[in-house]
Amino acid sequence: MPITQCTAQQLQERLQRGDKLLLLDVREAHEYAFAHVDGSIHIPLNRIPERIQELNNEQDIVAICHHGMRSQQACLFLEQYGFDRLYNLKGGIDAWSVSCDPTVPRY
Repeated sequence: MPITQCTAQQLQERLQRGDKLLLLDVREAHEYAFAHVDGSIHIPLNRIPERIQELNNEQDIVAICHHGMRSQQACLFLEQYGFDRLYNLKGGIDAWSVSCDPTVPRY
């Protein structure tokens, strides 16, 4: 089953509705420090295997990176471990900054 792609606007609508989401930012530490979505948790892509126990497979997980490629990889990895409520933020933090929150810096 393909990973569901979620636009920045769809994510914003779900957050405004109060949907219980786990926002998983898989970028590197310096990227996360520069720009991130409030409320997201930071686990770099290469650290997910050792920190997978921190994630709840009964919760919707929205993976976030810069443009949507690393987050897609994270979703594919998590899917192999039985996670099935996965969403990839299409366009990543850049799309979030452009479409939803211009206070989040672009890089």
